[in-house]
Amino acid sequence: MIQTDIPFLSLISSRQPTELSRGMLQPSFCMVMQGHKKIQLGEETIHYGPGEYLISTIDMPAAGQIIGATEAAPYLGARIELDTREIAAILIEAKISVPANLKSGLGAFVGKADDELQEAVRKLLRLLDKPRDAAFLADSLKREILYRLLTGENGHLIYRNLVIDRQQLGIGKAIEWLKQNFARHFQIEELAKAANMSVSSLHHKFKAVTAMGPLQYQKQLRLNEARKLLLSGSMDASTAAYQVGYESQSQFSREYRRLFGAPPMQDVKSLRTRMEPDALQI
Repeated sequence: MIQTDIPFLSLISSRQPTELSRGMLQPSFCMVMQGHKKIQLGEETIHYGPGEYLISTIDMPAAGQIIGATEAAPYLGARIELDTREIAAILIEAKISVPANLKSGLGAFVGKADDELQEAVRKLLRLLDKPRDAAFLADSLKREILYRLLTGENGHLIYRNLVIDRQQLGIGKAIEWLKQNFARHFQIEELAKAANMSVSSLHHKFKAVTAMGPLQYQKQLRLNEARKLLLSGSMDASTAAYQVGYESQSQFSREYRRLFGAPPMQDVKSLRTRMEPDALQI
Protein backbone atom coordinates (compact mmCIF):
# COMPACT_ATOMS: atom_id res chain seq x y z
CA MET A 1 0.00 0.00 0.00
CA ILE A 2 1.46 3.35 -1.05
CA GLN A 3 -0.05 6.65 0.05
CA THR A 4 0.54 9.11 -2.77
CA ASP A 5 1.12 12.87 -2.62
CA ILE A 6 -2.54 13.26 -3.57
CA PRO A 7 -4.20 13.02 -0.12
CA PHE A 8 -7.24 10.97 -1.15
CA LEU A 9 -5.39 8.58 -3.48
CA SER A 10 -3.43 5.46 -2.57
CA LEU A 11 -2.01 2.66 -4.69
CA ILE A 12 -1.49 -1.02 -3.99
CA SER A 13 0.80 -3.49 -5.72
CA SER A 14 1.56 -7.15 -5.13
CA ARG A 15 3.84 -9.46 -7.11
CA GLN A 16 2.16 -12.59 -5.79
CA PRO A 17 -1.28 -13.75 -4.63
CA THR A 18 -2.11 -12.98 -1.01
CA GLU A 19 -3.93 -14.88 1.71
CA LEU A 20 -7.54 -14.02 2.48
CA SER A 21 -7.57 -10.89 4.65
CA ARG A 22 -10.51 -9.83 6.83
CA GLY A 23 -11.16 -6.31 7.97
CA MET A 24 -13.40 -3.26 7.58
CA LEU A 25 -14.01 -1.74 4.18
CA GLN A 26 -14.14 2.02 4.49
CA PRO A 27 -16.04 4.31 2.09
CA SER A 28 -13.92 4.13 -1.05
CA PHE A 29 -13.70 3.57 -4.79
CA CYS A 30 -11.11 0.90 -5.64
CA MET A 31 -10.27 0.21 -9.29
CA VAL A 32 -8.13 -2.66 -10.58
CA MET A 33 -5.60 -1.61 -13.21
CA GLN A 34 -3.91 -5.02 -13.55
CA GLY A 35 -4.38 -8.43 -11.95
CA HIS A 36 -7.39 -9.98 -10.24
CA LYS A 37 -8.96 -9.99 -6.81
CA LYS A 38 -11.92 -11.47 -5.00
CA ILE A 39 -14.05 -9.95 -2.26
CA GLN A 40 -16.46 -11.62 0.16
CA LEU A 41 -19.48 -9.50 1.05
CA GLY A 42 -21.69 -11.38 3.48
CA GLU A 43 -22.30 -14.79 1.92
CA GLU A 44 -21.45 -13.58 -1.60
CA THR A 45 -18.01 -13.95 -3.21
CA ILE A 46 -17.25 -11.67 -6.19
CA HIS A 47 -14.26 -11.81 -8.54
CA TYR A 48 -13.09 -8.69 -10.37
CA GLY A 49 -10.19 -7.62 -12.55
CA PRO A 50 -8.82 -4.91 -14.90
CA GLY A 51 -11.27 -2.09 -15.56
CA GLU A 52 -13.57 -3.21 -12.75
CA TYR A 53 -14.03 -1.50 -9.41
CA LEU A 54 -15.24 -2.07 -5.88
CA ILE A 55 -17.23 0.66 -4.16
CA SER A 56 -18.08 0.75 -0.47
CA THR A 57 -20.37 3.53 0.74
CA ILE A 58 -20.24 2.56 4.44
CA ASP A 59 -17.84 1.00 6.93
CA MET A 60 -18.50 -2.65 6.19
CA PRO A 61 -16.91 -5.94 7.37
CA ALA A 62 -15.57 -7.91 4.41
CA ALA A 63 -12.76 -10.19 3.29
CA GLY A 64 -10.47 -9.66 0.31
CA GLN A 65 -7.75 -11.60 -1.51
CA ILE A 66 -5.48 -10.86 -4.45
CA ILE A 67 -5.69 -13.96 -6.65
CA GLY A 68 -4.01 -12.77 -9.86
CA ALA A 69 -0.47 -11.39 -9.50
CA THR A 70 3.00 -12.41 -10.75
CA GLU A 71 6.50 -10.94 -10.89
CA ALA A 72 5.99 -10.16 -14.58
CA ALA A 73 2.44 -8.82 -14.14
CA PRO A 74 1.91 -7.52 -10.59
CA TYR A 75 -1.48 -6.72 -9.19
CA LEU A 76 -2.01 -2.94 -9.46
CA GLY A 77 -4.91 -0.98 -8.03
CA ALA A 78 -5.92 2.58 -7.24
CA ARG A 79 -8.00 3.54 -4.20
CA ILE A 80 -9.86 6.84 -3.75
CA GLU A 81 -11.37 7.75 -0.40
CA LEU A 82 -15.04 8.67 -0.58
CA ASP A 83 -16.86 11.32 1.43
CA THR A 84 -20.65 11.11 1.49
CA ARG A 85 -20.82 14.91 1.69
CA GLU A 86 -19.01 15.16 -1.64
CA ILE A 87 -21.40 12.64 -3.18
CA ALA A 88 -24.41 14.56 -1.86
CA ALA A 89 -23.01 17.86 -3.18
CA ILE A 90 -22.51 16.44 -6.69
CA LEU A 91 -26.03 14.97 -6.71
CA ILE A 92 -27.37 18.47 -6.03
CA GLU A 93 -24.98 20.54 -8.18
CA ALA A 94 -25.22 18.25 -11.22
CA LYS A 95 -29.00 17.98 -10.80
CA ILE A 96 -28.81 14.19 -10.97
CA SER A 97 -32.31 12.72 -10.99
CA VAL A 98 -32.94 10.39 -8.04
CA PRO A 99 -35.80 7.85 -8.41
CA ALA A 100 -38.59 8.18 -5.87
CA ASN A 101 -38.88 4.46 -5.13
CA LEU A 102 -35.34 3.76 -3.93
CA LYS A 103 -34.86 0.76 -1.65
CA SER A 104 -31.88 0.21 0.65
CA GLY A 105 -29.35 -2.44 -0.38
CA LEU A 106 -25.88 -3.80 0.32
CA GLY A 107 -23.39 -1.02 1.08
CA ALA A 108 -20.70 -2.37 -1.29
CA PHE A 109 -20.67 -3.75 -4.82
CA VAL A 110 -18.44 -4.46 -7.84
CA GLY A 111 -19.00 -2.77 -11.20
CA LYS A 112 -17.43 -2.30 -14.65
CA ALA A 113 -15.93 1.10 -15.50
CA ASP A 114 -16.92 2.61 -18.82
CA ASP A 115 -14.40 4.37 -21.09
CA GLU A 116 -15.03 7.84 -19.63
CA LEU A 117 -14.54 6.67 -16.05
CA GLN A 118 -11.37 4.73 -16.91
CA GLU A 119 -9.92 7.77 -18.67
CA ALA A 120 -10.71 10.03 -15.69
CA VAL A 121 -8.84 7.61 -13.40
CA ARG A 122 -5.87 7.50 -15.80
CA LYS A 123 -5.72 11.31 -15.87
CA LEU A 124 -5.61 11.34 -12.07
CA LEU A 125 -2.80 8.77 -12.01
CA ARG A 126 -0.81 10.74 -14.59
CA LEU A 127 -0.83 13.71 -12.19
CA LEU A 128 1.46 11.72 -9.88
CA ASP A 129 4.33 12.66 -12.21
CA LYS A 130 3.32 16.34 -12.11
CA PRO A 131 3.11 17.51 -8.47
CA ARG A 132 2.46 21.13 -9.41
CA ASP A 133 -0.47 20.19 -11.64
CA ALA A 134 -1.73 17.70 -9.05
CA ALA A 135 -2.02 20.38 -6.38
CA PHE A 136 -4.44 22.30 -8.61
CA LEU A 137 -6.20 19.62 -10.67
CA ALA A 138 -6.55 16.54 -8.42
CA ASP A 139 -9.71 17.67 -6.63
CA SER A 140 -11.48 18.51 -9.89
CA LEU A 141 -10.57 15.09 -11.31
CA LYS A 142 -11.94 13.42 -8.20
CA ARG A 143 -15.19 15.31 -8.77
CA GLU A 144 -15.22 14.10 -12.40
CA ILE A 145 -14.70 10.51 -11.26
CA LEU A 146 -17.57 10.80 -8.78
CA TYR A 147 -19.75 12.41 -11.45
CA ARG A 148 -18.99 9.57 -13.90
CA LEU A 149 -19.84 7.03 -11.21
CA LEU A 150 -23.09 8.72 -10.19
CA THR A 151 -24.30 9.14 -13.78
CA GLY A 152 -23.20 5.64 -14.83
CA GLU A 153 -25.28 2.48 -14.82
CA ASN A 154 -24.47 1.79 -11.16
CA GLY A 155 -25.05 5.33 -9.92
CA HIS A 156 -28.21 4.40 -8.03
CA LEU A 157 -26.29 1.73 -6.10
CA ILE A 158 -23.96 4.44 -4.78
CA TYR A 159 -26.48 7.03 -3.69
CA ARG A 160 -29.45 4.85 -2.72
CA ASN A 161 -28.40 4.28 0.89
CA LEU A 162 -27.13 7.85 1.21
CA VAL A 163 -30.42 9.34 0.02
CA ILE A 164 -32.58 6.97 2.07
CA ASP A 165 -30.49 7.59 5.16
CA ARG A 166 -30.73 11.36 4.77
CA GLN A 167 -34.50 11.03 4.49
CA GLN A 168 -35.01 8.57 7.35
CA LEU A 169 -31.97 9.09 9.64
CA GLY A 170 -31.55 5.31 9.55
CA ILE A 171 -28.75 2.81 9.13
CA GLY A 172 -25.94 5.35 8.76
CA LYS A 173 -26.85 6.77 12.14
CA ALA A 174 -26.98 3.26 13.63
CA ILE A 175 -23.53 2.42 12.23
CA GLU A 176 -22.05 5.65 13.57
CA TRP A 177 -23.54 4.91 17.00
CA LEU A 178 -22.04 1.41 16.97
CA LYS A 179 -18.62 2.77 15.98
CA GLN A 180 -18.70 5.10 18.98
CA ASN A 181 -20.09 2.53 21.43
CA PHE A 182 -18.76 -0.84 20.22
CA ALA A 183 -16.88 -1.58 23.47
CA ARG A 184 -19.91 -1.46 25.77
CA HIS A 185 -22.92 -3.69 26.27
CA PHE A 186 -26.30 -2.36 25.17
CA GLN A 187 -29.84 -3.46 24.47
CA ILE A 188 -30.93 -3.49 20.84
CA GLU A 189 -33.79 -1.17 21.79
CA GLU A 190 -31.21 1.50 22.69
CA LEU A 191 -29.66 1.30 19.22
CA ALA A 192 -33.07 1.39 17.54
CA LYS A 193 -33.97 4.51 19.51
CA ALA A 194 -30.67 6.18 18.55
CA ALA A 195 -31.42 5.43 14.88
CA ASN A 196 -35.05 6.56 15.19
CA MET A 197 -36.29 3.14 14.02
CA SER A 198 -38.33 0.26 15.37
CA VAL A 199 -36.39 -2.86 16.41
CA SER A 200 -37.83 -4.95 13.58
CA SER A 201 -37.13 -2.24 10.98
CA LEU A 202 -33.57 -1.83 12.31
CA HIS A 203 -32.83 -5.55 11.97
CA HIS A 204 -34.30 -5.77 8.46
CA LYS A 205 -32.63 -2.66 7.03
CA PHE A 206 -29.31 -3.16 8.82
CA LYS A 207 -28.91 -6.64 7.33
CA ALA A 208 -29.91 -5.39 3.87
CA VAL A 209 -27.09 -2.82 3.95
CA THR A 210 -24.32 -4.67 5.82
CA ALA A 211 -25.22 -8.36 5.20
CA MET A 212 -25.29 -8.97 8.98
CA GLY A 213 -27.21 -8.03 12.11
CA PRO A 214 -26.24 -5.14 14.45
CA LEU A 215 -24.76 -7.41 17.16
CA GLN A 216 -22.66 -9.33 14.63
CA TYR A 217 -21.47 -6.00 13.21
CA GLN A 218 -20.52 -4.87 16.73
CA LYS A 219 -18.57 -8.10 17.25
CA GLN A 220 -16.56 -7.55 14.06
CA LEU A 221 -15.87 -3.93 15.06
CA ARG A 222 -14.53 -5.21 18.40
CA LEU A 223 -12.33 -7.89 16.88
CA ASN A 224 -10.91 -5.61 14.19
CA GLU A 225 -10.11 -2.95 16.80
CA ALA A 226 -8.44 -5.59 19.00
CA ARG A 227 -6.35 -6.67 16.02
CA LYS A 228 -5.17 -3.08 15.49
CA LEU A 229 -4.24 -2.78 19.16
CA LEU A 230 -2.27 -6.03 19.05
CA LEU A 231 -0.48 -4.99 15.84
CA SER A 232 0.56 -1.74 17.49
CA GLY A 233 2.45 -3.74 20.11
CA SER A 234 1.01 -1.61 22.91
CA MET A 235 -0.73 -4.43 24.81
CA ASP A 236 -1.17 -8.18 25.17
CA ALA A 237 -4.22 -10.20 24.10
CA SER A 238 -5.92 -10.09 27.51
CA THR A 239 -5.64 -6.32 27.75
CA ALA A 240 -6.83 -5.85 24.15
CA ALA A 241 -9.83 -8.10 24.81
CA TYR A 242 -10.83 -6.06 27.84
CA GLN A 243 -10.21 -2.79 25.99
CA VAL A 244 -12.72 -3.64 23.25
CA GLY A 245 -15.42 -4.88 25.63
CA TYR A 246 -14.80 -8.59 26.21
CA GLU A 247 -15.14 -9.89 29.78
CA SER A 248 -14.08 -13.44 28.91
CA GLN A 249 -10.59 -14.06 27.51
CA SER A 250 -11.61 -17.52 26.26
CA GLN A 251 -14.61 -16.09 24.39
CA PHE A 252 -12.39 -13.41 22.84
CA SER A 253 -9.82 -15.95 21.68
CA ARG A 254 -12.52 -18.26 20.32
CA GLU A 255 -14.27 -15.52 18.33
CA TYR A 256 -10.98 -13.98 17.16
CA ARG A 257 -9.85 -17.34 15.78
CA ARG A 258 -13.22 -17.93 14.11
CA LEU A 259 -12.96 -14.59 12.27
CA PHE A 260 -9.24 -14.39 11.45
CA GLY A 261 -8.35 -18.09 11.27
CA ALA A 262 -5.73 -18.16 14.05
CA PRO A 263 -5.40 -17.29 17.77
CA PRO A 264 -4.66 -13.59 18.46
CA MET A 265 -0.88 -13.63 18.94
CA GLN A 266 -0.31 -16.21 16.20
CA ASP A 267 -2.36 -14.12 13.79
CA VAL A 268 -0.47 -10.94 14.68
CA LYS A 269 2.90 -12.68 14.28
CA SER A 270 1.84 -13.90 10.83
CA LEU A 271 0.66 -10.42 9.82
CA ARG A 272 3.93 -8.83 10.90
CA THR A 273 5.87 -11.43 8.92
CA ARG A 274 3.83 -10.79 5.78
CA MET A 275 3.70 -7.04 6.48
CA GLU A 276 0.30 -6.68 4.83
CA PRO A 277 -2.21 -5.88 7.61
CA ASP A 278 -3.95 -3.39 5.29
CA ALA A 279 -4.35 -5.77 2.36
CA LEU A 280 -8.12 -5.36 2.45
CA GLN A 281 -7.93 -1.64 1.69
CA ILE A 282 -8.52 -2.34 -2.00
